Amino acid sequence: MKIIDRYILKSHLGPFLFAFITIIFVLILQFFATFADRFVGRGIEVSAIVELIVLQSAWMVGLAAPMAVLIAVVMAFGALTTTSEMTVLRASGISLYRVMIPVLIAGLFLSALVERFNNVVLPQANFYAKSLMVDIARAKPAFGLTENAFSTLVDGYSIFVRQSDARTKEIKGIIIYDTSRSDNSAMVTAEKGTIEFSHDYQYLVMTLFNGEIHEISQPDHKAYRNMSFKKHRFVFESSGFGFSRSSTSRMRSGDGELSAKELLVIVDEFKKRITAAEQRTLRPLESLERIIGERQPASVDLRYQTTGNKKPVSEAVAEEYVDRQISTLDTDLKSIESNTNMYNKYMAAYHKKFSLSMACFVFVLVGAPLGVLARRGGFGVGASMSLLFFVLYWMLMISGEKIAERGLLDPMVSMWLANAVMACIGISLIISLTSAVFNTSR
Repeated sequence: MKIIDRYILKSHLGPFLFAFITIIFVLILQFFATFADRFVGRGIEVSAIVELIVLQSAWMVGLAAPMAVLIAVVMAFGALTTTSEMTVLRASGISLYRVMIPVLIAGLFLSALVERFNNVVLPQANFYAKSLMVDIARAKPAFGLTENAFSTLVDGYSIFVRQSDARTKEIKGIIIYDTSRSDNSAMVTAEKGTIEFSHDYQYLVMTLFNGEIHEISQPDHKAYRNMSFKKHRFVFESSGFGFSRSSTSRMRSGDGELSAKELLVIVDEFKKRITAAEQRTLRPLESLERIIGERQPASVDLRYQTTGNKKPVSEAVAEEYVDRQISTLDTDLKSIESNTNMYNKYMAAYHKKFSLSMACFVFVLVGAPLGVLARRGGFGVGASMSLLFFVLYWMLMISGEKIAERGLLDPMVSMWLANAVMACIGISLIISLTSAVFNTSR
């Protein structure tokens, strides 16, 4: 049996490597095609572009490994069926379950490797990739602006440019929406301008020429002001974009740059905030319940002495107390909602690191019966069937993530839902296949 196990694993190795390299290559081409117009001809060194592509390929590994497993298993089992080797194994009393055992063990081992990669290598790669993007944008400010699209280069502002030149730092066809103030909003248009940083990189300076400024009050929209200018200078604080030399001093931000252990630390902090806010909301209710239960509260004079607004003292005090408690309660409820949303987001990211790596094992359950049913070992058939199931898996994963972030379902349940569905499909196919075709006895 060891010889058969080695033979089965060997039949998977070639398709897996070929599929893995192909998927990584396609994803890199897609990434480069998306950002090529921002790299090429912008005065960015080739070494920086290559480094950025290598760093960005890290997230592709976690995505490509499960898909390569699915393709390899479908192709290998399809080839075993086409060449009648599966028939020989069945005639020898070896069931499909037994044939799958070495592949399942290999899938479990690969899942462990991908999990370590997602928790150790990937956060570091994402951190340095964003740091490199920050450094490029700091050297080439126009790099942070996407032509013919609104960019959130600076917090509180949406910036649109029709053309930008990273070499000359010149921009044309500019529209800026200023939403940084709550009392009014503004729209700025200009024919052209320049963009650069101050010497200490603390401010982003945008000099505009031949434009207009439109301001309107919020939220009543009663006051409107229009101004024209030949030259106008905008100075933004660059802290919102994270302009600080990155790889050694920049703080990690976003769940993509954090390991599972670091995510749990953040999750625990949000959980403490939620608990503290919930306790604060209960205190006024308990106090009010205690006061109502007392016949004559010491803090309230029940005699009908009137106040300035002709109301009994007890009624005025009660109204003031209720208004104050409602305001406090509203603040605490908003705090609970905000912290709960962040808790769900980071908890979903935590489970995603493990559920996505476990897909390497789950796809063995799906791929083996699909390969037998396909009865063809070609790459096209294997890739097509694998792509179909992987798209279904990814749709379930994304949907689960959104459901978890909105608090409609527990993050653990929603993030493992895709694996559960795929496992059920695979087990159902295996059972139906073995009951119809294979003799499961050894």
